[in-house]
Amino acid sequence: MGLYVHLDLTWVNHPFTFSSFKIKSSEQIHMIQTLGLTRIRYSPAKSDEQPGPESAIPMSTVASSSPESDLAYQAKRERVEKLALQRTKVASCEREFLSTTRIIKSINQNLFSRPKEVCEQANTLVSGIADSMMVDADIAIQLMADKVGGEDVYLHSLNVTLLSMMLAKEMKAPIEAIKFLGMGALFHDAGDAEIPERITRKMEPLSKNEQSLLQQHCGHGVDIGKKLGLPSEALLVIAQHHERVDGSGYPLKMQGAQLSLLSRIVAVVNAYDELCNPVNPAKAMTPHEALSTMYAQQRSQFDPLAMTTFVRCMGVYPPGTIVVLSNGSLGMVASVNSTRPLKPTILVYDPAVPKEEAILVDLEQEPDVVVSRAIKPQQLPQAAHDYLSPRKRMSYHFHAEVGKALA
Repeated sequence: MGLYVHLDLTWVNHPFTFSSFKIKSSEQIHMIQTLGLTRIRYSPAKSDEQPGPESAIPMSTVASSSPESDLAYQAKRERVEKLALQRTKVASCEREFLSTTRIIKSINQNLFSRPKEVCEQANTLVSGIADSMMVDADIAIQLMADKVGGEDVYLHSLNVTLLSMMLAKEMKAPIEAIKFLGMGALFHDAGDAEIPERITRKMEPLSKNEQSLLQQHCGHGVDIGKKLGLPSEALLVIAQHHERVDGSGYPLKMQGAQLSLLSRIVAVVNAYDELCNPVNPAKAMTPHEALSTMYAQQRSQFDPLAMTTFVRCMGVYPPGTIVVLSNGSLGMVASVNSTRPLKPTILVYDPAVPKEEAILVDLEQEPDVVVSRAIKPQQLPQAAHDYLSPRKRMSYHFHAEVGKALA
């Protein structure tokens, strides 16, 4: 016990969660003995002990199976089945995500030419999301693959809409309020259409005149929202999503109680997504950095309940965060459950497992393994970077399941 060992077997041919781990029990030793391996690799630097002298090793025949190993293999079979089910759910989630991005693209493209049709599309989309979220289920926020190229404008709108509605649900808002919020969030940046792209897409810092012009998108958005016939609650979201409770926002430097609660919710999510997905990709923060920055340095700018609830929902390590686990494994947070923020599901880098069959580990089921720290994608070894494929852009969708969320 205390040796950190590496099993040179395919993942399905041993009963353990990881192919590399520190031995902590005699049952684990017995299960290793049943594998029929004649040699076991170990890492001295990660081990608490060193192997005993060869003479101390009993030269018996390979150990037979035991109730413990039988149970472990049964658990492994169930894990393999669960992984297959998870991949099916993730694929379904991604299909819904792509379908939603197409709808939002259509909404943006027809904003001025077909306002009535746009409003009907938006209502249908937001109502569908709200109804899905309001079932008696956990909501799992799922990181989406980079499959939508050049759609960052629409993805920002979708991210802010989905995450804001999730946050409102967690804050116990009634469903009608969540729908109003969803409509406001969906059109929160509609006014950008009236601002020159040389400003909205500029990667260098804006001049004071350019900043002043950009800030007018809130007012333009309200005008567009009125033409669409949006409810007053949604118009307030569009008008106030850049305001801050400490008065440091724009365009009117409103404070605290002057702001609608729905606006304060969207302000938190909009700020988060802009840190993760800025116009200049070189300035992008990791999800963990963005959330940490907001909480540690900007907390006074946001509604306290909305901020703390958002941190709980997204987890300490939001989806997309690259992490080092306590057993030394590298991985990427694939999803986080709002009821289990410290126990995300990790896509684990294991060179012995094909990338398309990568292991998903639910940390709630692994009490001996925790996240040690978050790292930047560029800190990954090249092989791990290629395997985990960190997202250039963070995009999210959700899955709700009665009794058990997507893990």
